[in-house]
Amino acid sequence: MPGVDEGTRTRASRAARRADAGVEGNARLTAVNAALLLVLLAAEGVTILGVRRMLTLHVFIGMVLIPPVMLKVGSTGWRFIRYYAGAPAYQRKGPPPILLRLLGPVVVILTLVLLASGVALVLVGPPQARMLLLVHKASFILWLGAMAVHVLGHLAEVARLAPRDWLRRGRRDVTGASARLWLVTAGMVAGAMLGAVLISWASPWLAAR
Repeated sequence: MPGVDEGTRTRASRAARRADAGVEGNARLTAVNAALLLVLLAAEGVTILGVRRMLTLHVFIGMVLIPPVMLKVGSTGWRFIRYYAGAPAYQRKGPPPILLRLLGPVVVILTLVLLASGVALVLVGPPQARMLLLVHKASFILWLGAMAVHVLGHLAEVARLAPRDWLRRGRRDVTGASARLWLVTAGMVAGAMLGAVLISWASPWLAAR
């Protein structure tokens, strides 16, 4: 019946629009969080230039990075899973360029190794740290090269999407802007709390430097 067909098409169109809005919301969450990570990583990079002198700040920022990194892995992992599971909205958006797709898992693994070895170094202290320190330094060197390509490949997308949830016009385009911003803020706060808790564990390193 024409009325039934029209109603079915209307419901399908609304469902497709909601699904596309979900894809866009995920992309905006990833971009806002990525912009925050770029700022934190730049600050962490500054501490590396004088790590002995800025060891406390280096450790603190390293801990602050952990929840935003986990959020980034979660949002990009969700896109990966949904695309390869055949979700129509994610299929319509399409995948990243092939180089970035291949590089993505490498960046994730190196980032997790870098952060995990850093946390382990803080917890075990200098006496048992020789092998961990080697892993931390080696993973950083590999991570830096992979991350440089990753950032350059996504920089234009981050610059385009990250401001949209902050602007009144952009917030109206896709629902959930406040929830996304609160989620990113919560990650930052959780990281700061983690840093405040674990910074005292770095005291043996401060004495050893």
